Amino acid sequence: MPSDSPVYVGTCGFSYPEWIDAGLYPPGTKSAQMLGLYRQLFPVVELNYTWYQMVRAETVERMLAGGGSQLLYCAKLTRTMTHEIADDWQAQADLYCRGIRPLLASGRLLGVLVQLPPYFRRTPENRSYLARLFDALQPLSLAVEFRNRSWAQDSVFKGLEERRITLVSVDGPPLPDLFPALDVVTNPDLFYLRLHGRNSQGWRSGSKQQQFDYDYTEDELRQWSRDRIPNMRAACHAGVILFNNHVAGQAVRNAQTMTRLIH
Repeated sequence: MPSDSPVYVGTCGFSYPEWIDAGLYPPGTKSAQMLGLYRQLFPVVELNYTWYQMVRAETVERMLAGGGSQLLYCAKLTRTMTHEIADDWQAQADLYCRGIRPLLASGRLLGVLVQLPPYFRRTPENRSYLARLFDALQPLSLAVEFRNRSWAQDSVFKGLEERRITLVSVDGPPLPDLFPALDVVTNPDLFYLRLHGRNSQGWRSGSKQQQFDYDYTEDELRQWSRDRIPNMRAACHAGVILFNNHVAGQAVRNAQTMTRLIH
């Protein structure tokens, strides 16, 4: 596979009022204007509102109209299937597939992120649930992010490879129970890297403003751009790199640096 496969860099979310204070959006920018401004910065965005509420087709259609014709998307799966698993999760999966359909049909959906919480351990019950969830979400292109170290096993990676599901590579604090930073590729269609920052002290604070308050140094980013991303890129048709350290616009600055490093 060519080592010059496209790699798209962006951020997790785009609608942050604090980015106005950071000078990334002009003073007085309204929420409805932020996506149009964001697409001038990056080629891809990860939608995080879809984690808080069920995605709706009409909302997606409006977003596509306001985001221009070139912006690519990733979308988080709704929390009622990952963190607060509802009794009717199968119905939730069906609603999600229907709601995201316009984005899928546009050809601009790179993947759906199945982000699992730190307390979601590798147990027989959880393994069974994940298998059924993956089946319910077909034919979406899925990427799964584990937060618990118990999933860092070759048998898990092999199972994802058989299903052609992307294992999300994560960069986070070096805490003993968190899923480690790996460059394992399980899907030749896409690698997916999320950088959360390495704020060990604020990670379990309960405040996103503390948890994701981190500014990567260029040397830290080079650990990925030089040592890991080239191998991931060579194994995949495309890749996406997304920064989640949104506090004070640090994600934007770090994403711009990463773009320079990999290109």
